[in-house]
Amino acid sequence: MRRPTPRGPLSTHLLAVLDGAPGPAPALVEAARTAAASSRDVVEDEDVQLTLLSLYELHYRGIDGVDDAWEWHPDLIAARGVLEEAFEAELRARVPVPQTEARTADEIARALFELTSAEDGPSLARHIARRATAEQVDEFAMHRSIYHLKEADPHSWALPRLTGRPKSALVEIQADEYGGGRPGYVHAELFGSTLRAMGLDDHDGTYLDRVPASTLASVTMMSMFGLNRRLRGAITGHLAAFEMTSSVPNRHLSNGFRRVGHGPEVTAYFDEHVEADAVHEQIAGRDLAGALAEDEPALREDVLWGAAACLAVDGLAGRRILEAWERGESSLRPVPAAAAA
Repeated sequence: MRRPTPRGPLSTHLLAVLDGAPGPAPALVEAARTAAASSRDVVEDEDVQLTLLSLYELHYRGIDGVDDAWEWHPDLIAARGVLEEAFEAELRARVPVPQTEARTADEIARALFELTSAEDGPSLARHIARRATAEQVDEFAMHRSIYHLKEADPHSWALPRLTGRPKSALVEIQADEYGGGRPGYVHAELFGSTLRAMGLDDHDGTYLDRVPASTLASVTMMSMFGLNRRLRGAITGHLAAFEMTSSVPNRHLSNGFRRVGHGPEVTAYFDEHVEADAVHEQIAGRDLAGALAEDEPALREDVLWGAAACLAVDGLAGRRILEAWERGESSLRPVPAAAAA
């Protein structure tokens, strides 16, 4: 990932630490505690969310110029833990566990479909289908690049944490996400092709400086769920909700991109997800999330909570974009002075 521009004292401290050779960084842990304690809203805190995303990126494909040996450094893991504790606490305070008597895999799947089918405010995908300008469509792609250029990877952390039916279901879903072993068909690569066809940059992190904390939070939440074994219920519930809210919106997105003049070289990514995710939602609801809740009843509430958290945080990111557009403004952050220079 391209190196981001800091957004506050904590991310400035982290990126300065990462500039050097791996070594003790106890002050970073204290800086994380200070940032977490002083934040009014960890979910939309620009400094905290950029720091979390940067720390997580060390477990994916790394950051330009940063030594890979930093990945498991105890001080970085400790700082991450401080921020995760605050982030999870804020999410749990905001998002209650959906109440249901569902217990079996089929019942859990039905409960998840009911949860994800509820209308809750304006739809970003419908706005793009009907009203978005070409410039807004470009902005949307920039927002989505933060996740889609690593699409499926956050959920794959769950694979070694599952067994039996849930593991088999996740393997089936992820095999499709990674193109069934066909080079060039990995969904992250398909989204890169979409960006290039739109005249945008497909390098990981190109638009990181431009998107707000609300967009980052939808990605950092996935990484937090996936990288913590104790949250394996949440990551499976998240994936179920993610897939259940994908097929129809992707049809809207494809229509909107065509409406502003983009051809099949751009819309192919969205068209692929209309069909694929209609299948994935059934597998994710019953055989993954439902089966995990049935097999490990202690995880049932986290499965449901992970789905609800997905809807809440993704919904927040979408609302922030729509609010900016309704004000006649860009949904992107200004180009940082350091980046512009």
